[in-house]
Amino acid sequence: MKNSVKRLINLFVAAALILVVSACEDDEPTPAAPTVSEPSSTDVRIGESSSFNFNVEVPGGFESSTVTQTGGTAQITSNLSSGDVEGTITVEFTAGSSTGAGSVKLTVNDTNGNTTSSTVVFSVTAPDAPQVTPPAAATVTEKTTNSMTFAVSTPGGYTSVAATATGGNVTVTSEPDAGSTSGDVVVDFEATTPGSGSVTVTVTDAANQSASATASLTIEEEVVPTVIVSENIDGTVTWETGNVYQLAGRITVLDGGVLNIQKGVIVKGQPGTGANATALLVARGGTLNAAGEADMPIIFTSSADEISPSDVAAGNFASPNLAPDVSGLWGGVIVLGKAKISTTNKESGAQLSEVQIEGIPTSDPNGLYGGSEDGDNSGTINYISIRHGGSNIGSGNEINGLTLGGVGSGTTISNVEVVANQDDGIEFFGGTVSVTNAVIWNGNDDGLDTDMAWNGTVDNFVIIAPNTAGAHCFELDGPEGTYENGNHTLKNGTVVASVGDRGAEDLINTDENSNVNLTNIFITGIKAGQDINRTDAANVVFTGIELDIPAGAALADFVSGTIPTGVTAASTPSTGVGADLSAFAWTWASTSAEWPGN
Repeated sequence: MKNSVKRLINLFVAAALILVVSACEDDEPTPAAPTVSEPSSTDVRIGESSSFNFNVEVPGGFESSTVTQTGGTAQITSNLSSGDVEGTITVEFTAGSSTGAGSVKLTVNDTNGNTTSSTVVFSVTAPDAPQVTPPAAATVTEKTTNSMTFAVSTPGGYTSVAATATGGNVTVTSEPDAGSTSGDVVVDFEATTPGSGSVTVTVTDAANQSASATASLTIEEEVVPTVIVSENIDGTVTWETGNVYQLAGRITVLDGGVLNIQKGVIVKGQPGTGANATALLVARGGTLNAAGEADMPIIFTSSADEISPSDVAAGNFASPNLAPDVSGLWGGVIVLGKAKISTTNKESGAQLSEVQIEGIPTSDPNGLYGGSEDGDNSGTINYISIRHGGSNIGSGNEINGLTLGGVGSGTTISNVEVVANQDDGIEFFGGTVSVTNAVIWNGNDDGLDTDMAWNGTVDNFVIIAPNTAGAHCFELDGPEGTYENGNHTLKNGTVVASVGDRGAEDLINTDENSNVNLTNIFITGIKAGQDINRTDAANVVFTGIELDIPAGAALADFVSGTIPTGVTAASTPSTGVGADLSAFAWTWASTSAEWPGN
């Protein structure tokens, strides 16, 4: 009995101890929630990155973390390991493209499901503004192009550049890559006005911040080497590239003389009328070798024209100050040879083998042309532009743009432009010379004029709106004496008969004894009253002549007499009809709104 009681007491005590232990286990405290300290606030520039370090305590053991942000993008770059109770979490923030407030919020979770966040607030600021450093002040020369370099710093990322100038024109030729933080802006400055000048460069970055810098310039007046020519040319003379040669009067390349004119030369005629009219005359037996090139033509013009060799070298072939319809300021270019001509003494009727060229006073024996040498060689002419000429030497007697009197087939002439001449564009007086690629624009009389049994060819040409009373696109006369030499030929041409109120009287004017083959010619810009004056001359042959007649009109309205088989109406030229306009890209005329196709 006594032992039984003792066992009961022991069981009771053990149960009590178990209850006490269990009660103690149920009262153990839960670990504290995580704590996240806020890092120091640091402003971040647009497009740049900054790291924020959050100190973290996680009594319950680290489980995970997340980050949210405003004003840019953020990512955790250094984190705690699972179960860690303390450490540092690093967040990298990259600012966006706008200024303003930014923030990074870090949220930490422990293994017990506790969550704590901390937010750092800062400003997203603009990057450092761009900086532009100009080149040193410089002295440049009028009508030259100068390269200038501006050093650029764009911490915010380069986006664009603008350039302005005074005293000239500026073009940006090189700039930094988009987004780059440094580089060079290179500009070309073309000086146009003597005096003070400047170039200003303005650079903009990705934050739309701009900065400018200005380079100061002194622009000196261009000094053009000018040679005054007052004596006739006897022997061999060369006019050199880069110079202006000013004709002080009528200058003659004498019999036996040779004048070589290099590419890009400018020949200017002083004003003069009557016997004092200025001209370049190549006498019989003289030689003119005018060696222009498409990118460096030789320009014959008035002394009033301010064009310079540097203009030509830069590809600027238009006059900087004279309109393309200003005429009669000087004479023109006259080439005379020893080939046969057909003419008579008007009083006696006697046949003549030589006569005085129109435009040259009879007192000057160098004005005689004609002879018996059809293969005569007066030289080579290539890429020349003759402008603003045709001064009067008497009532109704002007000098043509290019006069060819008795010039022989040994002479080579190609790529000729005549602009704004008071008389005809090109006139042939007998001879056998041919011309390839010719433009006549803004003439005040006939475009192409042929006389005295000329027997040669003009191949590929453009005539634009001759304009004076009685002017014709073509004035085609026949022999004036008993000498005949078959037909001459005009082929592959485009003619603009009128522009606005300006235009020729006749499209094609021939006489009863005209002797010409007209082939593959397209005539446009036709208006009422213009026509082919005759179609019954026995030695005039029309082949592929196409007239772009006005809407609602009939072809017969523009042809006097029976319409030949070779004359038709066409609004656009047929294949093979008209000029090859690409041959004239070098001309002043081709830049005009009046140019066919412009």
